[in-house]
Amino acid sequence: MPRRKIRTLRCPTCRKIVVRADPDFPFCSDRCRLIDLGKWASGAYVISTPVTDPEEAGLNYTPPGDHGDEPKDRNRQ
Repeated sequence: MPRRKIRTLRCPTCRKIVVRADPDFPFCSDRCRLIDLGKWASGAYVISTPVTDPEEAGLNYTPPGDHGDEPKDRNRQ
């Protein structure tokens, strides 16, 4: 009978192996979870690409389903 593979991951803070069933997953402990939160709060972690609003950037943004190029219903007046 084949063995079932247990999914594991390394804690992003201390790199200790963590099993998915652990209560603090994906961290190994509450301490590592708080360290990670502190890094986000202090600005140590950043999103690499700036988020820009298409309207501010001058791009012509058309929301999905609102293309204006759909054929009109000829039976409607």
